[in-house]
Amino acid sequence: MKEIKEKRVAYLYEAISAGTIRAAADKLNVAPSAISRHIALLEEELSCQLIERHRKGVSATQAGEIVLRYYRETKSSEESCIGQLLALQGLQLGHIKLVIGEGFVNDLMNGPLSEFTKQHPKLTLSINLASSNEVIRQIETDEAHIGLLFHPANHPNIRSHFISQQPICAVVNPEHPLAKSHSPLLLKDLIDYPLALSESSFGVRQLLALAEFKQRLRFNSTLTTNSIAVLKQFVRTDMGITFLPEFVITSEIKDRQLVALPLADEVLNAGEAHMVTRLGRQLPQGAQQLLQHLNQWMRAFQ
Repeated sequence: MKEIKEKRVAYLYEAISAGTIRAAADKLNVAPSAISRHIALLEEELSCQLIERHRKGVSATQAGEIVLRYYRETKSSEESCIGQLLALQGLQLGHIKLVIGEGFVNDLMNGPLSEFTKQHPKLTLSINLASSNEVIRQIETDEAHIGLLFHPANHPNIRSHFISQQPICAVVNPEHPLAKSHSPLLLKDLIDYPLALSESSFGVRQLLALAEFKQRLRFNSTLTTNSIAVLKQFVRTDMGITFLPEFVITSEIKDRQLVALPLADEVLNAGEAHMVTRLGRQLPQGAQQLLQHLNQWMRAFQ
């Protein structure tokens, strides 16, 4: 077995991440044949099949997953090493990648991120908004350092650094007939109201599906979206109701634009917000500092 050539592994990583050889070639601005050739040479050098080709593109074999894990660990170690060397020189430089659910935006921007950027002016940030499933994928593949998401499924490669109980509520317009309710609502009492729901890749929708299954009922949505802003506007304009954790609509509750009503459902009351990283990943200095900063902030506001 020959040594692993990093350039070929990088081509393998891009092909698997993009899903097709052509998409990877477009991203890297090289010919698709060049990527295919390098992957073929890598397979020959390692004496194993690394990709499977199918109608929709390519995916990694078990051996391919091992090589990709090696590549991610190598890049992570390199990033951490550079960060530590810069820290020794007193240079707080670096770039931190966050991937978060849309519902966390207001709390993050109004609190901990504002403080952190003032304390560390030479660190730069990027923030991607994503569904719960996509947050997990980006954290697992090291596309982001830190993730914030609502109620992820158990995943062997993900570490939760902080978990906050965040029950799901029924969200209604202040003029809605249910807005004056004083007792927790039953799901069956909401079944006939027009409803907007997030897509199935979102934690709120997945938890609602479990509650539906346990109570043997099914909601038919008037509108389905991947945007929390759309869900809020649906309710704000009195088109119907939706389901969200209360922290997502804190400012709208304060401004009396929306009302969050508790639900009499054990499943939906067990909702959780998680701050996550990939299990085993050694974060660079700047990302580690932000992780600690966010941890302290989240504990202070439990």
